[in-house]
Amino acid sequence: MFIRPYGDTLNDGQVQLSFTLPVEKSEKATEAARFFVRKLGFESCEIVHSEAICRGFTFFLAYGTSNIEIDYDKVEVESPAGELCWSFEEINNFIKEKIKREIVVVAACTGSDAHTVCLDAIMNMKGFNHHYGLERYPMIKAHNLGAQVENIDLIEFAIRVKADAILVSQVVTQKDIHIKNMTMLIKLLNDKGVRNNFILVVGGPKIDNKLATELGFDAGFGKGTYAEHVGTFIARELYNRGKP
Repeated sequence: MFIRPYGDTLNDGQVQLSFTLPVEKSEKATEAARFFVRKLGFESCEIVHSEAICRGFTFFLAYGTSNIEIDYDKVEVESPAGELCWSFEEINNFIKEKIKREIVVVAACTGSDAHTVCLDAIMNMKGFNHHYGLERYPMIKAHNLGAQVENIDLIEFAIRVKADAILVSQVVTQKDIHIKNMTMLIKLLNDKGVRNNFILVVGGPKIDNKLATELGFDAGFGKGTYAEHVGTFIARELYNRGKP
């Protein structure tokens, strides 16, 4: 089945774009924005809104028409890590019956990242949106190290407490700083020869399972996932590895 974007009528190819150019608002700036959209390959372009956001910068909203179509039947997607999700009770019962001890989890926002909203949603005892964090789970010993934790400090702490899993939260993504930070964590673990000692999980608003596994993590969790998704993955993965 071939499809194109939908705007006013089915498969009309209409696309809405928004972007900022580093120029003062003017007729010339609007024309430059239109030229930019056409250079992207759109058949036509209409700049429907422009607004100065500060001195020397203008925001644009544009409508463009594209003749590109894709074969939807050939689109492939990797299954998300959180596709299987047990309840709070199911996770604790599984750990108690199958693993027969507490699971030790260490988590932090690493590098310069100071945003703990995602970290706390997964780890904090009160959780988020009526979903308890891992600190609430009786069969999980959860260590929340907070924000701006150096990668090496996180690793050394995980080694010291004999952690089963390391959770990393990455919210700040400007200039792909999260990718650089995640890559450095994997490198440090490999350099110390302890990469296979831990289940490595990373999460954040721009994280998905594909990116995480490509960088060397065991799983990645993005928007719409809660502590149950992470807890289910860790418990099952630990059991599958045969580590009582």
